[in-house]
Amino acid sequence: MTPLALELLAVPKAVPEARRAVREHLGVPCPEVQLCVSELLTNVIRHLGEGTPVTLRVTCEGGRTRIAVTDPEPYAWLVVRAAGTDDEHGRGLLLLDALAVRWGVEQGPEGKTVWCELPPPSEPAPAPDPSKVSGRSAASP
Repeated sequence: MTPLALELLAVPKAVPEARRAVREHLGVPCPEVQLCVSELLTNVIRHLGEGTPVTLRVTCEGGRTRIAVTDPEPYAWLVVRAAGTDDEHGRGLLLLDALAVRWGVEQGPEGKTVWCELPPPSEPAPAPDPSKVSGRSAASP
C-alpha cells in the first residue's frame, strides 16, 4: 500500500478531516488508527497552538500501521501522566500507550515527529448472504 502523507494546519476542523482521509486511504474500518490520529493532532493544537503546520503520514509495513505527525517544534516534552477523574485533558498519551504496539518521538533540527505503530486494521466482515439468513424479520407475519 502506498503511504499517505497530508500537509495540513493543526486546527480543530482538520482532525475529523484527517480521520476521514486515513479511513478512506486504508479502505477498512480503523477506529484505533483514527483515534491515534485524533490524539496526535489534538496534542499539536493544544500544546503548540492552532494553525501549526504539520505533516501526517500513515504507512503500512511489517504487519503494522504507523502513524506519524511531524511539527516544527524541535523539543519533545511528551509525558504520560495520570489524569484525575475530573480532568478534562491529559489522557491522550495514555490512550496512545494503550492502543499502540510501540510509540515514540524522533527529534530533528527542524522539528519533531511523534509516531505510533498499531496492528493493521482488520478486513471488513463480508456482508451476510441473504439467501442463507434464517429467521423472520419484524415485518414478517
